[in-house]
Amino acid sequence: MTNADDVVGGDVERLARLRDAYQRIRDELSKVIVGQHEVIDQLLIALFSRGHVILEGVPGLAKTLMISSLSRCLGLRFHRIQFTPDLMPSDITGTEVIQEDRATGERSFRFLAGPVFTHVLLADEINRTPPKTQAALLEAMQETQVSVGGVRHVIEPPFFVLATQNPIEQEGTYPLPEAQQDRFMFKVFVDYPGYDDEYAIAERTTVGPLPELAEVLRREEIIELQEIVRRIPVAPSVVHYALRLVRGTRPDEANSGTAAELVNRMVTFGAGPRAVQFLLVGGKARAAMHGRMHVATEDIRALARPVLRHRLVTNYAAEAEGYDPDRLVESLLAELERNAPDEDGHGAVAEVLGS
Repeated sequence: MTNADDVVGGDVERLARLRDAYQRIRDELSKVIVGQHEVIDQLLIALFSRGHVILEGVPGLAKTLMISSLSRCLGLRFHRIQFTPDLMPSDITGTEVIQEDRATGERSFRFLAGPVFTHVLLADEINRTPPKTQAALLEAMQETQVSVGGVRHVIEPPFFVLATQNPIEQEGTYPLPEAQQDRFMFKVFVDYPGYDDEYAIAERTTVGPLPELAEVLRREEIIELQEIVRRIPVAPSVVHYALRLVRGTRPDEANSGTAAELVNRMVTFGAGPRAVQFLLVGGKARAAMHGRMHVATEDIRALARPVLRHRLVTNYAAEAEGYDPDRLVESLLAELERNAPDEDGHGAVAEVLGS
């Protein structure tokens, strides 16, 4: 576990810069994106945690615009892949072609990099392509490399994948298996805007071109901040809180209480250890973005739904009684709060940036 003394001096100054950059990024994105503040926050947390995100929402909610605008604010390369049933793995990763040297007449193989070699990759409608192609992308996500012809090609950091899914069309799709969904840090729901936000969207997007966005952070600064975020300390009480939350989603380990009874009856498989890792590293990023040098249970609670909702496999009893994963997570959080009211996680580091 990281000690508080490990995050001192220059790191404090850099994290203060991250807090300021977070506010500036939100201000820049507000020029073209109306509302969706929670979604933007979760995307930034995943980016600084080196995680990847599944975005689920109906068409027309500006998911592509949001992601491309975010990449411009961060000074990162952006590629978009439209997933279709005929898309092949080489269409994503790249392929080798034969190239002839005109001077000598010799032929050799040359690797043509695919769109996966970028910083921000939008995998649009990932569930519309067959499992073999999905697996090619997921391998690149996990290993940050592509192997073609026995040669390893490294993807330049940072590498941030956002995969979209359309919840209203399921015919002709290939849903991601649970084991592959587990590779994504968050599953984020993009909902319809409120009335005032939708009015602002209609007014703003029908009068002329969208404004240009300023670059807030450079690639090198993002990589540096990703390293520093991981050195933020976490109190043992917060680790225990995250661990109890995740273990409470498993039917064989949920022993007592109302939430445990619901989990035992409605959940077939709970979340694995990767969920604990994502809760903690995501909590570090969230704390840093809000100017804190410690992780609190507040951060774990804020990230519980996007981290856990795609890791719970519910059964017919849950569907019959109207319990989705989010509702089950809410029950677990409520029970944790009742049983552990004193675990606030504020003992790790007393200093708060800017206070």
